[in-house]
Amino acid sequence: MNEEARLVAWVRGHVQGVGFRWFTRAKALELGGITGFALNLADGRVQVVAEGSRVGCEKLLDWLERGDTPGRVDGVTEIWDAPRGIYDGFAIR
Repeated sequence: MNEEARLVAWVRGHVQGVGFRWFTRAKALELGGITGFALNLADGRVQVVAEGSRVGCEKLLDWLERGDTPGRVDGVTEIWDAPRGIYDGFAIR
């Protein structure tokens, strides 16, 4: 079973000004079937919203937490929800 899911993740650390959003988009496109966005927040975190297969979203989350990301990730907080189906592709905001 490959259910659809919505992942919202907040990434803490040195993740702004290092290409983190671009690499996150590239990873989402590499995994395939994931839509959403990556957004710099005023407090220095990056918010990632991803919708697609639960397995694909879990792989993206694993990459955010442990992958070869630019900068330095100190931690990731995530919530899961039902997808809204409102995104076309994966954007950098």
